[in-house]
Amino acid sequence: MIIRSLATETLRLAKGFKIVAVTGPRQSGKTTLCKAVFPDYQYFNLESPTTIEEIKQNPKEFLEKHAVCGIIFDEAQRYPELFSYIQVVSDENPDYRFVLTGSSNFMLMEKITQSLAGRIALLTLLPLSFSELKEYVANAGTDTLLFNGGFPAIWGKGLLPQDVIPNYYNTYIERDVRQIINVKDISRFQIFIRLCAGRAGKEFIASELANEVGVSYHTIQEWLSVLEASYIIYRLKPFYKNVGKRLIKTPKIYFYDTGILCFLLGIENEKQLQTHPQRGAIFENFVLLEFIKARFNQGKNDNLLYYKDKSQQEIDIVQEFAHQYKAYELKSATAYHSDFTKNLKYLKEILGENLISTKVIYDGKQELDIADMGYVNFRNYV
Repeated sequence: MIIRSLATETLRLAKGFKIVAVTGPRQSGKTTLCKAVFPDYQYFNLESPTTIEEIKQNPKEFLEKHAVCGIIFDEAQRYPELFSYIQVVSDENPDYRFVLTGSSNFMLMEKITQSLAGRIALLTLLPLSFSELKEYVANAGTDTLLFNGGFPAIWGKGLLPQDVIPNYYNTYIERDVRQIINVKDISRFQIFIRLCAGRAGKEFIASELANEVGVSYHTIQEWLSVLEASYIIYRLKPFYKNVGKRLIKTPKIYFYDTGILCFLLGIENEKQLQTHPQRGAIFENFVLLEFIKARFNQGKNDNLLYYKDKSQQEIDIVQEFAHQYKAYELKSATAYHSDFTKNLKYLKEILGENLISTKVIYDGKQELDIADMGYVNFRNYV
């Protein structure tokens, strides 16, 4: 089994919280993680109608019977009525412990805020990070990493991404979307998500997609929110010192897995990826994901933004630490080029001492430190 970085934080939080919730995309390894971290807990999958029927007969009695040694409820959002009973039982029995997993952040969080606020620790498990895979992929090329993505079934079971990803899309993504929203014309949604893939790493302008897909602006925003809540698409907010502006200005979009991104772009093998016009965007998406995964695996929210001003000066990642920042340019090139640091120097002039670090993360082997603008290979940094 590939050891997950989130295991340490999960154990730590379980010592202080009666209830721990692990959310994340389907098939990202949530069940495997929870069973490994809590081997003595009893496991129940709430996607099983039989299990739900058994619980419904007397929910409180069921919880009190099994929670003595701990309970793992998989896909907990499938039976949200259970949350109120968990609240009561956990309050009455301080030693009882519960672990919840869910693949729909929208459905799960809605019920958590209603019933379990203040009683629960929240964690997010994304597909495998490069740091988790490092010892397994020492000889893997960059195109292999981008094309395969991070789903454990591909790396742990040796399954081909060409087999895993299309089935994942058909089985989970479209199914989950249909359960959350009423998609009357699935073909329009399919066009929408592929158009999103073509815009990975770019600003998301909902009105443009509405015109291309032939639906309303509000429908596009609703679909995007569902894909975000289902851990398919990630929105990167723009840098503004005024936090309110970040929430209303145009975000960039990325995908939580580059394997899915390649599939949606019609890339069927690594050879096609090598010469694909979107390869630079896919590499950028990959590195950005590593930053997000590193934060989530420490139990922290992401702190990533992008910079773009009226003069069209743009920087891929600005990482915020209170009033201090780190900035990164992400380049798929394998060779150094002096132009790569141009925008970083520009931002340094604007932010001054508040910008404490600048780096170009690229695919080259040579590590350079040029005028405080470091060049680092992504394998040695993420």
